[in-house]
Amino acid sequence: MTAPTRLTLGHATLAVRDLDPMVAFYTEVLGFVVTDRGEPAPGMGEMAFLSQDPTAHHQIVLVATPDPPPRAFLLADHLAFRTGTLDDLRAVGERLAAAEVDTVIPVSHGNAWSLYFTDPEGNGLECFVDTPFHVAQPAGGALDLSTTDEEIEAATRAELESLPGFQPVDEWRADLAARLGLATGA
Repeated sequence: MTAPTRLTLGHATLAVRDLDPMVAFYTEVLGFVVTDRGEPAPGMGEMAFLSQDPTAHHQIVLVATPDPPPRAFLLADHLAFRTGTLDDLRAVGERLAAAEVDTVIPVSHGNAWSLYFTDPEGNGLECFVDTPFHVAQPAGGALDLSTTDEEIEAATRAELESLPGFQPVDEWRADLAARLGLATGA
């Protein structure tokens, strides 16, 4: 049997009821830009293509759909966006507060610090930053972004270090790379 093709997520497509407020939310609150917008064919819903990556024409496509399917539980039915630092995550939280998004749930997963929230149509979203740790998942604990980076890291370590699978994330990644048959580079 041949090795499976390596896949990376290219983009996500969301059915939306009202395209303009959704485009405004994703551009003004989350910082995406519209790379293209239009109707693929007469009578089909208008589409907006959004990106924050100059190497990706679109990371998200919003498709106007009069009756999108109902949404499910936020923590299980969402799109997730990685950010670089806790300060970046705090900035997202501030923009969400300024936009009066009242569905924000901060969570420490041990391997990530996250903010869960919904967009104006109830689509679940997550913005997160990786931690320096790995712990068996699922894991969830408190996250207080009003404390310092050092306090957050110390609190996360104290909460997790006795749990199964706790280790530095670099060790876990090296092990996963080996399991996937990838060279880790020395």
